[in-house]
Amino acid sequence: MRTKKLTTLALCTALALILSYVESLLPGLAAIPGVKMGLANIAVVFVLYKLGWKEAALVSLVRVFLVSLLFGSAASLFYSLAGAALSLAAMGLLKKSGVFSAVAVSVAGGVAHNAGQIGMACLLLETDALRYYLPFLTLSGTLAGVGIGLIAAALVRRIDMK
Repeated sequence: MRTKKLTTLALCTALALILSYVESLLPGLAAIPGVKMGLANIAVVFVLYKLGWKEAALVSLVRVFLVSLLFGSAASLFYSLAGAALSLAAMGLLKKSGVFSAVAVSVAGGVAHNAGQIGMACLLLETDALRYYLPFLTLSGTLAGVGIGLIAAALVRRIDMK
């Protein structure tokens, strides 16, 4: 791996970790428990567009493991992994199509992340009652995805990787 690429990945992973920590300190943004902005995804979307899907997956997964280890629990690791995996798959497919903007890709990632977490919660808690929570999380994932996508798109435009 080239030094510049490795350095970029390390910086983006560190940024994602810091943004996750900062977000954990903020009070909830909505009356719905668990709703968060997903600030760390700024780094993931940036890497997706600048370096590629594999690199974005690496940043996302390293961040998930570090956040769970430092600030979370074993349960949070399962929820985060499910959300991150589904989010990466959705974002990778939409970006690869070449049809969607970074904002649309980010929205798909936010919604897919929430769906992955609800799916894991239903599986671990052995109930499907949580699926009724999905429309609220779809709305929050859409709103957060727009914000994250706008910031990531601006960074992609303004930061030259050459």
